[in-house]
Amino acid sequence: MLTPQERIEQHLQFIYGDERALQISPALQERLDTFKQQCPQLSKNIPALQNLLTEKDAILITYGDQFQQADEHPLGTLHTFLSNDLAGALNGVHILPFYPYSSDDGFSVIDYKAVDPALGDWEDVGALKGDFRLMFDAVINHISRQSDWFQGFIAGEVPYTEYFIRVDPATDLSQVVRPRALPLHTAVDTASGTQHVWTTFSADQIDLNFASPDLMLAMIDVLLFYVAQGAEIIRLDAIAYLWKEIGTSCIHLPETHAMVKLWRAVLDEVAPGVILITETNVPHEDNISYFGDPLPGSEQTDEAQMVYQF
Repeated sequence: MLTPQERIEQHLQFIYGDERALQISPALQERLDTFKQQCPQLSKNIPALQNLLTEKDAILITYGDQFQQADEHPLGTLHTFLSNDLAGALNGVHILPFYPYSSDDGFSVIDYKAVDPALGDWEDVGALKGDFRLMFDAVINHISRQSDWFQGFIAGEVPYTEYFIRVDPATDLSQVVRPRALPLHTAVDTASGTQHVWTTFSADQIDLNFASPDLMLAMIDVLLFYVAQGAEIIRLDAIAYLWKEIGTSCIHLPETHAMVKLWRAVLDEVAPGVILITETNVPHEDNISYFGDPLPGSEQTDEAQMVYQF
């Protein structure tokens, strides 16, 4: 059976090629070593993987401001409501994107590592963690055009110049599966002139370029940050569209699956108690493909532990 580290190397090679994988591997390993030093408890005392969720788990899905009370952070009010009004009824809460955002009910994230001050702060999230299992969204197919990352792209700053996907507006994109009836690219004025960037969901939601190793490593930083903040379950939003390849449907591509497998291997290495859930609004056969392939010598598969179809 391959170790998580061996799986990491395997997926890096598939996604980026042998030579680039050798260059990327030390930077990724440094992140994993640092995380294990900072959060050593997450790699210990892990229950049997098949029991990470059982019939005894009940998780509420809610926006962070669903419950409100005067002079109190909504996340604090949520905590009080769960503890008092739903005492004993559930043991987990999935807080829909609670980060600063610019549109789409939170799904156009401005800052992945911040809590929307209108909802509260990380102390409120930490208090919830003390009493409930937490599920976070990782909205990682795209980011808000108001984000520092995209503003860096507009200014021509490295590494942000490679964080987004430039598209020639004359390119034939007729094969691309579109989840919304909107243009697939948006014109943006930048320091180097007008650029057309890939926008699957809206002109405010700029798709990220996972062909860039720097972007991939930055996103692993985000995922590890969520785990450090108490996320036991992470939902990968709109994951099916992650990798773009001109001349294909740009949905469910092999590189997309390999990227999810890479993140699963990373978490298996440093925090094997964390569950990945893929969110895909697609037919059942495509949806369950995100379980991945069987791990030799194990009852587990190598991609998401759970799949989600809203």
